[in-house]
Formats: sequence, C-alpha cells, structure tokens
Amino acid sequence: MRTVQKDEIQRVIIKREAKSYKGDFGRLFLIGGTYPYGGAIIMAALAAVHSGAGLVTVATDPDNLTALHSHLPEAMGFDLADQDLLREQIQKASVILVGPGLKESHENLAVLQMIFEQVSSQQVLILDGGAISLFSSSQFDLPEAQLVFTPHQKEWEKLSGLDLTSQTEERSQRAVQHFPKGTVVVEKGPHTRIWTSGTEEGYQLDVGGPYQATGGMGDTLAGMIAGFAGQFPQVSLYERVVVATYLHSAIAEDLSKEAYVVLPTSISKEIPRWMKKWSDFC
Repeated sequence: MRTVQKDEIQRVIIKREAKSYKGDFGRLFLIGGTYPYGGAIIMAALAAVHSGAGLVTVATDPDNLTALHSHLPEAMGFDLADQDLLREQIQKASVILVGPGLKESHENLAVLQMIFEQVSSQQVLILDGGAISLFSSSQFDLPEAQLVFTPHQKEWEKLSGLDLTSQTEERSQRAVQHFPKGTVVVEKGPHTRIWTSGTEEGYQLDVGGPYQATGGMGDTLAGMIAGFAGQFPQVSLYERVVVATYLHSAIAEDLSKEAYVVLPTSISKEIPRWMKKWSDFC
C-alpha cells in the first residue's frame, strides 16, 4: 500500500486566491448529535471550521445549540426536527456530513432517507458513525452522490460483511470494489487505510498511535474530511480525503510528544497552523 508523501500534501493544501471569499471554500451541512451524543457533532463542527470550511451549518438536538454557539460562534445551527430547514440545507450544501453522534432511531432513519432522496451527483455525502449503522440496517439504495464512508472496525464489519479477523488488506480492498465507482472508504483502525472503488491500491497511514484512542477522535476526523472536501477543487475527492486523514494523525503524533493522550479538540486547534505551514511550500 502507498503512504502519503510530501508532494501529495502540497498538491492539496494550496494558498488561497487573493480575491476568494467564503463561498469558495464549501457550504457544509453537518447532521448529528442526538441525545446523549451532543459533543460528537460539536467536535465535528469544530474540526470543519478549523479546516477552513467557508460556511458550516449544523442540524442537531436543540439542547446542543447553546453549547455549539458557545464553542463555535462561526457555525449556524438549528433543530434537527425542523423538516423545512432540513430540506433547504440539504439542497444548499456542497458537502453533507451525517452521522457523528446520530442515534439509531426511526426518526433518524427517516432523516437519512430524506438525504438519500434529495442529494445530487454534484454534492459530497459523508457517512460517519450512526449514519453508517442506520444505512447498514436499511434497504436503501445508495444515492448518486460523491460518497465517503468513515467506518471504524465494527462499522466496517457491517458495511463489508468482514468480521474483525477477516479485515485484511486484500479482503478490504475487494469489499470496497462493491461500492459505486469513486466511493471513498476510510477504514479506521490501528493502521488506518483509505480506499476508493475503481482503484486497486490504497493508502495506509504511517503516523498516529494509541494516544488517539479517546472519544471524539473519529468525529474530529469526519469534520476535517468534510472541511477538506469543500475546498481544493484542483485535486480529486480521494486526494482531499487522504490528506485530511493523514493530517489528522500527523498532528496527533506531534502533540503526543508532550502529551500522554491527545484530545480531539486539541487537534482541531492545531489544524490552521499546520495548513498554513503546508500552503507556504507552494
């Protein structure tokens, strides 16, 4: 498998044009954080904004909105139960991230169905956490969107049919090919692998470690991926996802030099500085 190289990062994280504005950097719509998992969607939103997303809107339980705006006044938020706003934001978004802290329920299954029915081929749809579990237990056909899945090992078992002992490089690579062409899969684990259907060779991270084993790490990664997906049109979606995933663990590895455990929110705070460093190489 391939490892991420410096020139690949430099092709993705480039300097912004002097005349650019927030609309050039993605209109993101994040859905999740149903009780009692409100922190998950807040961490995803933090990572998305710190990754440079132009506009971020969050649909979540209303109990989370005060905390969201306290941590992140840059994000907009509304009650997930507001069906009219939900439809409106699905249609407006360039990137939709659904799943961080999304509890499995009939109501949330209906939300996922609405997204699948309305999303278009021009939009990026990222399925994380609860959305993966909901999709895996449903009979839904995948929509014609630009798809990204971010499963941990148990979620990958649901998606691929491979139990934990069977999730070898070769078998995972074959399983990815059953998804629509161009689908990106971030197979999270001790040695995270990133795949795309239609291509045999994937990437495996050579950074990261057990200091990342704490709640919210995957939510932060999903938010970073969404932030990168809404930017950098000069490269493919696959390249954007690969570099976001790499940078997430590279920052954690650097922070681990002085910390026994690395908090996901600590990674988010460092993202702008690291992106500036890489863009200066251009």
